[in-house]
Amino acid sequence: MIRKTIEFTDENILSLFGFEDAESESIERLREYYLKSDTYTRVTSDVPLRILVGHKGIGKSALFKMSYVDEQEKGNLTVLIKPDDIAELGKTDENFLLKIRQWKLGLTKIIGSKVFSEFGIADDSNVNKLGQFGLKLISYIHETISGIKNKIDIAPTNKLLLERFLTQRKIIVYIDDLDRGWEGKKDDINRLSALLNCVRDLSSENVGLQFRITLRTDVYFLVRTSDESTDKIESSVIWHSWTNHQILVMLVKRVLTFFGEKPDEQILLNTPQNHLASYLDVVMEKRFQGYGKWANVPIHQVLMSLIRRRPRDLVKLCTLAARTAYKDKSNIMRSKHFLDNFEDYSQGRIQDTINEYKSELPNIEKLLFGMKPSMKDKKTVSISNLGSTANDYSVFSTQDLIRKISNVSSQNTFTFASGRKATDKDLAAFLYKINFITARKMLDNGEIDRKYFDENRYILSSFVDFGYDWEIHPAHRWVLQPDSIHDLLNRISISSDS
Repeated sequence: MIRKTIEFTDENILSLFGFEDAESESIERLREYYLKSDTYTRVTSDVPLRILVGHKGIGKSALFKMSYVDEQEKGNLTVLIKPDDIAELGKTDENFLLKIRQWKLGLTKIIGSKVFSEFGIADDSNVNKLGQFGLKLISYIHETISGIKNKIDIAPTNKLLLERFLTQRKIIVYIDDLDRGWEGKKDDINRLSALLNCVRDLSSENVGLQFRITLRTDVYFLVRTSDESTDKIESSVIWHSWTNHQILVMLVKRVLTFFGEKPDEQILLNTPQNHLASYLDVVMEKRFQGYGKWANVPIHQVLMSLIRRRPRDLVKLCTLAARTAYKDKSNIMRSKHFLDNFEDYSQGRIQDTINEYKSELPNIEKLLFGMKPSMKDKKTVSISNLGSTANDYSVFSTQDLIRKISNVSSQNTFTFASGRKATDKDLAAFLYKINFITARKMLDNGEIDRKYFDENRYILSSFVDFGYDWEIHPAHRWVLQPDSIHDLLNRISISSDS
């Protein structure tokens, strides 16, 4: 067991909990605590196309960063394409097929240029010939390098990379951050649709050319529902998700490695949460000193209740509490340090949600804040099958959820970016998709079974009743009820799921 203590300086907080974005994290530190889930294994499979889809803050870029370095260390030839590399591609007013053609020509030139630069043989004439070679990128690069490999001076490390490429004829292309500057306009959708069709074609036409792409959930849905041709790439889509248990293991790994230990990941994954939490005693108190349903519960359960199964949420929550602990001259995070930041944390998560999805529903802010409990909600609550939680006015039956949304939409007009007017059922499905609400069912043993959209996309259906009710996620409720802290602690159920 760790016996050391920590001073929560800004440097130590960053080293302990990490940066909110993977790009800023050193690969050495990321490797120490990163958890390679089944999602990682699927994304890094030896197949032509993988499209990683997930919410903002779920860890898509972190997975790509790990995968990119791992492939390099295996000796595979990798190419990283950033948004500014392709900023001008697919922006013309040409028809859709010509857009795809433009993407193909542009991408082959970018990939070829980066590969030739890697080996110190960048030459405009080589790159310009790509378009004349019928887009057979792998064959062209292989023939070009084979013809001059004995005439060029290559560093020893790159020489091994070159020989491996000549033997395996394989290039792995990473395209990340495609949602940068995304506005959800028709031109944005068409441009991205053309890119997805392009990479599918290129990977089919070039055996050994593999593409790995990340897309935000809202971006993928707009493209998928606007272009029927994207049904051909659906089998290549992998949804990125975490369980609370995996996120807790990552937090434990952060703490252990910060203090110089080298934990066994598989042992941690197989360790019950109540035992896992003991590793956190060095940085936070064991039980939450609250009241209501939050009285004396294990503090890790409080954290798991407030995050939306996104690692970035936990980083943010712990960082805020650690800063408050530092001001309080405390070397552990106490309940009051977390409690003092719940409203700020909640405000940030709602703002994140607005920023992430306003391209799909421009009037999203009015919808989210319209879900704030009214005085009528507090006085008259009609909820089915909720047992002891029947007095929680942020939990709804499907009928009550539609009724609540109807009250909000009667005062506002909600239209999707596509121009389609949103019905009340559309808005309910939208709230579920963005994880503003989660599905919940009271089990016979008294525990609450919660489902997120990533786990089951069909629970909220107008055709089938799966017996679930709906709950505004606790991450959002603190800002919707800032004057009711005691009330929230009495009403919000602590998470007991994994």
